[in-house]
Amino acid sequence: MKLRAVEMGKLGGLAVLNLEGVQTRYKNPEEVLLKVLEAEKEHVTALLQKIYQEPVQEDLIAARIKQMKDGGVLAAVSSIPQKAERYGQIAQEAGADIFVVQSTVSTVRHISTKYRSLDLAKLCRDLGCPVIVGNTVGFEVTLEILECGVAGVLVGVGPGAACTSRGVLGLGVPQVTATVDCAAARDYYLKRSGRYVPIITDGGMSKGGDVCKALACGADAVMIGSAFAKAIEAPGKGYHWGMATPHANLPRGTRIRVGTTGPLRQILFGPAEVDDGSQNLVGAITTCMGNVGAANLREFQETEVIIAPSIRTEGKLFQQAQMVGMGSRNS
Repeated sequence: MKLRAVEMGKLGGLAVLNLEGVQTRYKNPEEVLLKVLEAEKEHVTALLQKIYQEPVQEDLIAARIKQMKDGGVLAAVSSIPQKAERYGQIAQEAGADIFVVQSTVSTVRHISTKYRSLDLAKLCRDLGCPVIVGNTVGFEVTLEILECGVAGVLVGVGPGAACTSRGVLGLGVPQVTATVDCAAARDYYLKRSGRYVPIITDGGMSKGGDVCKALACGADAVMIGSAFAKAIEAPGKGYHWGMATPHANLPRGTRIRVGTTGPLRQILFGPAEVDDGSQNLVGAITTCMGNVGAANLREFQETEVIIAPSIRTEGKLFQQAQMVGMGSRNS
C-alpha cells in the first residue's frame, strides 16, 4: 500500500496521518475506501460509522509510521485527546517526528466524567517529539495552550468544507477573526517568554487567495483538506470527508464531492490549468507577496488588511453570469 503522505513530504509539505482513520483500522484500506466512494449520499454517514467501529490496530500505527520514514519524509500523526497518551507513546517508539492532538475545541481546562482529561503540559514534556495542538479560535485559550509548551497551535472551528460543526453544534468563528486573535496571542507570548510558536490556520481554504489572506492575517502556516482532495493521488478519488464525520453518536461532518483536477504537484506549484485559483497555491502566495511588497513571511503578516465583503464580486458581472473564474460555483 502506498501512503500519499510520502508524496506530499517530497514536495515540501507535511501530511498528517489520522491514527484513528481507516489506515490504522484496516490492513488494506483501499477496499473500505471503495465502499465509501460508491455509497449513496443518504447512506454514507451510517456506512462510515460502521466502518469506523473496527478497532484501531496498534501494530498498524507503527507500520504506517515506518512507511513514512522509509519514504524519506517526516512522519506526522494525529490523535484525539482521549487517546493521545497511549497513541503518543506508540508513535514515539515508532519514530514519529510530530504528534498532533486535535479536537473540535481544545482547552487546557477540559473536564470529563467518563475519562481522565489529558494533561497537555505533561504530554509535551514526556513525548520526545514536537506536539501541535488544536483547534482554538481565541486569544486567552491560545495563550493557555502556548504556556503548556506546545510546538504549534491549530486555528479554526467549523470552517472546513466537509465540516458541519457550525450547523450541528452552532459553534464557529470566522477564520480571519480567529487567525488575528490567535496570532496576537502568539506575539504576546513571544514578548513574555522569548519563544516563538507558530500558529496554523486550519480549514476554510480551497483557493490560493484564501491561503494568502490567512498568512496576511498572521498565520505561519495553513492546514488544507479539500484543495488536496482534488489531487489525482488522493485516496478519496474526488471525495472528501472530515475526522468527525463517522462519529458514533453525533457526526459533525459529511462526505462532499470536490472532483479531481490534476496531480498534487500541479495543485501546489502549477502550471495552473483552471481559472479559479485552486491550482498553483505556492505561486499564488509568492505573487501576492510580491504585489504587497513583502520579502518574507513576517513582512507578509504585517500587510494591511481590510474587511470588504463585496470585493470578490466587484466588477465580476460577466464571470458570474457565465459561471467562470470567480463566478464559478466552486469559487
